[in-house]
Amino acid sequence: MSSTLPTPGPPSAPPQPRPAASAAPAAPEATGAPAAQQPPAPAPPARLRALDGLRLVAALMVASYHYVVRGGDAWNHPIKHMLPHVIAPAAYGPLGVQFFFIISGFVICMSGWGRTVKAFTVSRISRLYPAYWAALILVAAVLYVIGKETVSRTDLITNFTMLQTPAGAKRQLGVSWTLWAELRFYALFALTVLWRGATQRRVLAFCALWTLGAVYAQGSGESFLQLALMPDYAPFFVGGIGLYLVHRFGHDLVNWSVVAVGFLLGQQSAVKALVAPPGSHPFYQRSPTVVIVLVAAGFAAIAAATLVPRVARVEWRWLTTAGALTYPFYLVHEILGTEVIDRLEHHTSLPASAVLVLAVLSMLVLAWLIYRLVEKPLGPLLRRRLSVPLGSAALLRTSR
Repeated sequence: MSSTLPTPGPPSAPPQPRPAASAAPAAPEATGAPAAQQPPAPAPPARLRALDGLRLVAALMVASYHYVVRGGDAWNHPIKHMLPHVIAPAAYGPLGVQFFFIISGFVICMSGWGRTVKAFTVSRISRLYPAYWAALILVAAVLYVIGKETVSRTDLITNFTMLQTPAGAKRQLGVSWTLWAELRFYALFALTVLWRGATQRRVLAFCALWTLGAVYAQGSGESFLQLALMPDYAPFFVGGIGLYLVHRFGHDLVNWSVVAVGFLLGQQSAVKALVAPPGSHPFYQRSPTVVIVLVAAGFAAIAAATLVPRVARVEWRWLTTAGALTYPFYLVHEILGTEVIDRLEHHTSLPASAVLVLAVLSMLVLAWLIYRLVEKPLGPLLRRRLSVPLGSAALLRTSR
């Protein structure tokens, strides 16, 4: 059911008496409703399984970067000599984060449509926090046991809020900085779109204003504006929202313009973030052309997964399982996966390729356990608890 507020029509004229035999339902003008209303858009498919598969692809991209490029210390020998053919693709793995943001723009617009701010907030909390808390406890416990504590107790406690970055606390999970970007996107979308109900016009206005604000923030150098409007990531969220508008309302030039602007600004942001300046000596020198092509490929893949009927209607259930594993895998893979590589490297004689595969597989198994033992039971329970009105909860407590 949509929460979109109706637009009041012009004041109606006093009703004229009419014969009883000709009584009929009042015309739209007589009820104050608009004379012409936009026909409701068709409901989107219950599950876009191909999009679930792309989530895992994005997570594996990030993992390849962490294991091969960032995790070089875990290997016995220089990774350039052990996995020479993996270095080049793994160096572009950080783009998986940008792909996540495009998917998030699409999914959040889709899931928020027709919901109140409260319902949207409850949905996001129950979706994000159970697996996050489990990963946080698990990683902290493992690091404590092996004697590699990385954060203080007070910082660890602060991490449970998911607000450690703005609070100035050290992150226990290195990848959690992306969750802070997601939370800011949720807040912007909820406070500017959902509080009055999502409509095509409101979402388009949101995309336009956020894009202009992000561009201004980038050039102004104002730290608060850059923090709030995220000029480096806004184009990807906006591009994903544009793809959802195309998905919901059709191939309209305005909707596609939102996608195009997201790509045009996003590729510039990605090149700036990932391509080292001339004269520097990075571990691997990325090509700006390859970055641009990969950003375009990311937009194209998400468009295909959501707009091409033959792809969007794929019913391979394993893709949904892959999507379910993505979030817990993303949370635990960096620290615990690197520890797996370190142990296998120092205690076995397995080839580097086998070590890399086992690290990924072990994290996928761990992600499945978190999904089955934590997310599935705790997510719905948390959603129900948070959805209960405060008065009803108090009444329930007093009646026990």
